[in-house]
Amino acid sequence: MTDELREMKRRILVIDDEEDIRELLQLSLEMSSSWEVFTAGSGQEGLEIALTSQPDAIILDVVMPEMNGPATFQQLQQNPATRHIPVVLLTAKVQATEQPRYTQLGVKAVLSKLIDPLSFAEQLARVLGWSV
Repeated sequence: MTDELREMKRRILVIDDEEDIRELLQLSLEMSSSWEVFTAGSGQEGLEIALTSQPDAIILDVVMPEMNGPATFQQLQQNPATRHIPVVLLTAKVQATEQPRYTQLGVKAVLSKLIDPLSFAEQLARVLGWSV
């Protein structure tokens, strides 16, 4: 498979407890790229989908009930089958004081939920080192 074909076949998992955010991100990414997008409404569901679908990247909400984003990320890191998947945290409150804590966890980036749907795929690709 050529690098160009691999770039086109990217698979993204969006884990967020808010249905409207999942739908917005899925539409934004699918319309702006040729990526395939899966969604999960909880950390536990996201762990299961990540294990079975092996996405190329995960967009993970920070604040969720039951299992929040950092706890979900830690579970992903503890599993040899999912630890290689790059994770981008998504938060409604991007605070400068929290950024270092999240990046120390080992996530690729922390992005704001206040996205521009027309440029989000480019923004995500940039932090992951991909092309759209």
